[in-house]
Amino acid sequence: MISLTLTNVKKFMSQLLMTETFDRFSFIEGEIVTFNTFKLDGYLQKDFFDAPDGYESESSPTPLEEYSRWGDIREFCFSLIKGKRTPLSFRLILSLSPDNIVRLMEQTVPEMSPEDVQGLYLNLKFDGMHLTCITGTSFRTFTMDKSLEHAWDEMVKKFFLKKEIEFEIA
Repeated sequence: MISLTLTNVKKFMSQLLMTETFDRFSFIEGEIVTFNTFKLDGYLQKDFFDAPDGYESESSPTPLEEYSRWGDIREFCFSLIKGKRTPLSFRLILSLSPDNIVRLMEQTVPEMSPEDVQGLYLNLKFDGMHLTCITGTSFRTFTMDKSLEHAWDEMVKKFFLKKEIEFEIA
C-alpha cells in the first residue's frame, strides 16, 4: 500500500472524467458530495442483462465481472461533478479489471492463484482541496507474501508516469 498525493488535480480529474484512461478499471463504489450526497454501488445486477431470448449485447458483462467498468459509469459521475463549483468531496474506489489482475500475476507472481485475489484497488479521495490515491490489495485467503502488493504499487506508479499524472509519494 502506498499513498500518492496527486499534485495536478485539474489534469487528473480531466483524465479521470473526460478520457478513457481509467475506463477498463472496475468501479467498486463511490460517494460524490455536491448539493447532495450521491452514493454509488458498482456491483452489477446481472439479472438486468439476462434477456428472455438469451441474447446478450456487447455491453453485457463477462462472467468474471462482478462490477461495472469505470467507462460505463464515468459520464454519469462527470454529470454529478461538472459545473461552476468544485465538489465538496468525493471518494471513488476502482480496481484493476479481473483480466488485468491475471496478467499482472502471471508476470510477477505466477505461483499465486488469481482466485485468491479479491482486488487490486485505487482509493481516490478528494477533500475539497487535496486529492490522494491510496493503493490497496485484498486477498480471499490469508497470505504473508507481499509480492503482489509491491508489484501493484510499482505498476500504479509506472501507469501514472506513463499517463503523465503528476504525484508525490506521501
